[in-house]
Formats: sequence, C-alpha cells, structure tokens
Amino acid sequence: MDKIRVLLIDDEPGFTRMLKMNLERHGFEVMVENNGAYAHTVARDFLPDFVFLDVIMPDVDGGEAASKIRSDPSLKDVPIVFLTAGVSKETTRVKRNVIGGETYIAKPATVDEIVRCIEKKLGKKTGAAS
Repeated sequence: MDKIRVLLIDDEPGFTRMLKMNLERHGFEVMVENNGAYAHTVARDFLPDFVFLDVIMPDVDGGEAASKIRSDPSLKDVPIVFLTAGVSKETTRVKRNVIGGETYIAKPATVDEIVRCIEKKLGKKTGAAS
C-alpha cells in the first residue's frame, strides 16, 4: 500500500521537524515547507494527499496559500487543515474544529490528533494511530 503523502507548511522549523519525524514513524510520507510563499510550488511538485497549513506566517498568510493551492486543478481536491496557535483548543472543540467553514486544529496538537484528522478527512483508517 502506498504511503499517505502529507505536506506540512509552517514557519516554525522546530514544530515541523518534530511533527514530520512523528508522522513518518506512523507510516506517512511527509514533506515540509517553512516558507508559506512556496506553499503552492511545493504542493504542485509533491502532490500531497493531505495538507496541514499554518494560518499565521510572516511571508504569506495561510488563507492566501490555501487559495493558491485550491486554485490548481491538480490540487483542488486535496484536503487542507489549518494549524494555528491563534485559536484555543476549547474554541475548536466547541465548534467541532470548523471555523468559518474551514477545518482547524489548535496548536499545540498531539500526533494522535493529527493522525485522527487525516483519517477523518480522507475517510479511511491509516493504521498509523497508536
């Protein structure tokens, strides 16, 4: 079975390095981009099954990066979930992780939360959660 390809776009290298390592241990293929301005280019080259995208980045905000990714015909159906420290865990829990029609996960997020989110959005068990 092919590995699920996950693209992490976040301006915090320490966060992406740790999450990449943990997701790879769970059997995912992971690409990291720490500059939101390159999000679309990296997504087009990597062709992910799933994208986690930081909302607040210094170079380009997550909404703008998501719009560029979604405007690409080869990427338009790829699920994008926003990761943010700008929304509390309580807010995301109460709103069932959907704010303004978009799916959000509040940082800090556990690897199990991330894996469950991937499984839910892709509609299949990855066998990766432990």
